[in-house]
Amino acid sequence: MPNCFQCQYFYVTWDKHHPRGCKAYGFKTKEMPSMTVKKASGQECLKFLEKKK
Repeated sequence: MPNCFQCQYFYVTWDKHHPRGCKAYGFKTKEMPSMTVKKASGQECLKFLEKKK
């Protein structure tokens, strides 16, 4: 499963109930976005793009 912390679409929100977000899919969640995508679609995240170092 992709590590969201290494993805350029991952961001941290100010929402204490949904502290993590994904700009690629446009949602906020309590768990890691890649886990939410896996639960909803049954597939690994297809929009993972590693951050440029």
